[in-house]
This record gives sequence, C-alpha cells and structure tokens, in this order.
Amino acid sequence: MPHPTPYLRSALSTLTSTLPQRRWSPLLEPFSPTAAHRLSQSLLSYLPASMIPSVSALSPPTSILPPGYHLVYFNPTLAPDSLLPDGTDAKHSPGAPFVRRMWAGGSVRMRRPITLDGGPGVCVERIRDVSVKGREGEEKIFVGIERRIGRLRDGEVGGGEESAVERLWSEDEKDFAEADLIERRNIVFLRERTASELEVALKMVERPRNERVKKSTTTPTFEHTLTPSASLLFRYSALTMNAHSIHLDRSYCRDVEGHRNLLVHGPLQCTLLMTLLQSHISSRGGSITSFEYRNVSPLYGNEEMRICGAEGAEADGTQEYKLWAENARGEIAVKASASVAVK
Repeated sequence: MPHPTPYLRSALSTLTSTLPQRRWSPLLEPFSPTAAHRLSQSLLSYLPASMIPSVSALSPPTSILPPGYHLVYFNPTLAPDSLLPDGTDAKHSPGAPFVRRMWAGGSVRMRRPITLDGGPGVCVERIRDVSVKGREGEEKIFVGIERRIGRLRDGEVGGGEESAVERLWSEDEKDFAEADLIERRNIVFLRERTASELEVALKMVERPRNERVKKSTTTPTFEHTLTPSASLLFRYSALTMNAHSIHLDRSYCRDVEGHRNLLVHGPLQCTLLMTLLQSHISSRGGSITSFEYRNVSPLYGNEEMRICGAEGAEADGTQEYKLWAENARGEIAVKASASVAVK
C-alpha cells in the first residue's frame, strides 16, 4: 500500500484534537416501553423466553429499562442522502481515506435504573478521544464516543436542551454528573481494501474449520447457543436506525469488506451478553453496575454462536463476572467483564 501524502500525514496528526471538538444537538426521546418491547419480541426465536425481559408495549410506568436495551434508544433518524456510502452516520468519521467502519467494543456504566414511564429523556453524545494506531500507510483511527443518558427537566423541553448538556456532561469521564447511564463506543476506521487485500481477507475468513483456533480457558457456568439470522440482523438494524451495509448487504460484505457473510452487530453482541448475565443474576436480586467488552473477531449471520459467562470474585457487595462469545469454530469473538451489585 502506498504511503500517505504529506497532507494526509499532517491531517492525521491533528485528528486527535479536531474530532473531539465536533458538536451536535442532544438526542431527545421519551422513555417509552415500545422500543424495548420490540427488541424483546425480536429476540424470542433466539433466546429462551425465560431469559428475555418481559416488556409490554403498554407496560406499567414502573417498568425498568433492561440492561443492554438502551442501545435501541436515542438513535438519530437521518435522511438517507445524508448518510455515507456505506450507510453510516458521517459525524464520527475522520473522512477519506478511512472509509471502512467497524465496532471495536465499548462499556456501559449504570448509576440508577431508568423507568419506562413515557417521560422525556435526553442523550448527550460527544467524541471523548481519538487515537491513531498502526505503521505509516496502514494507520487505523480509533474514535471513542461517549453517550450520557438522563431525564429532561420541564424547562428543558422545547428549546432548553443545552442546559441538559451542562447537567449531564462532564470533562471527567468518571464523573456521572446527572446522567443515569454512561455508554462508551469504540469505533475503528480503516482504509478501503485493495483487490489483493480483499483476496487475502476472504481466504482468511474461509479457512478450514479444523485449523487451530483460540478458545476460552474458562469453563462457563451459564451459556446459550443461538444462530442469528439475516432477519434478526435486519430487525436490530431497524430498531437502532443502523443502515450500515455490513449487516444488510451480503455482496457488500464480500466485495468491499472481505467477509464471507453478513456481520452480527457489535451492539447486538453487547445486548445478548448483558441479557444472558441479567437472566443469570435476576433470581438473586442482583443488578449490573458496569459492563465492558471488546470485539476481537467477527461473528457472522446464519452461523452458530455461543454466549457464555462465569462467576468471579465477590467482595463488599459486588461480584465480578467474565463473559465471552464464541463463533461456530469455538473461537473467542467477544471478551467482556461485568460488575454486579449483589444483595
């Protein structure tokens, strides 16, 4: 691959400061049970009914937003012609030549439960940090996005949203300020593949199944196996207003990204693992306070995957958990950890 031009080298050196300066209006949405209900219905054919949170579209106002379900709330509805060619939102992108976008992981921290009572909610989103990794000409741009979710006050509805930004946002990422939930999304941007790189990528993802793979050394104490279909990927895309072609267009996956099939969303993997954990701890009255995950290899639609969890140390009313997801070969695709408040 050719080296970047002097202009590109100069631009790369400024990305870490210019991207976090971008600003956009907070996202507003009522805390309605409808989106959560639709997500639960979409998961019914893939998870045991006993594992899926029961959220009716007409749930009582005391219903709580299930862990991992925040991902189907506060997603911008953009006009199709304002999206990038791959169907993604431009506001996080560093621009050409970094035209390929992949979900690299993230974290969720919860201070208090969010009730689905139909009241007005707000999400303040900013680019928290940017880093450039990789050797010259093969750089990857990692963009850390932080989203803070909370309640709108009466005076902030209909034009006073900026005061909500002041209440929820903090320059210290550890400080909740007045947010109920803080989510971090780690997105990596890469260059378009050359024809030769595409050929190599396809050979790698179609390697023989008896090839040695990396497997977990931890024995799960709770687990579930499922096969996410193209239908599930479409429905999750619709619920999250995500038009990224890697989840919807198999030809794009092969011919542009070098993958053998549709990719399972990084956020969906987060939702599945958090749902698995919450189901395991619910009988004990536990609640997830933090969840962190890293996507290390792709998971494909129409291929079996296994979500797993194992209990860790417990101290001072908190228990640690290790979670992970495996692909059809038994190879680890997602690594995660969580802290649970126990009674």
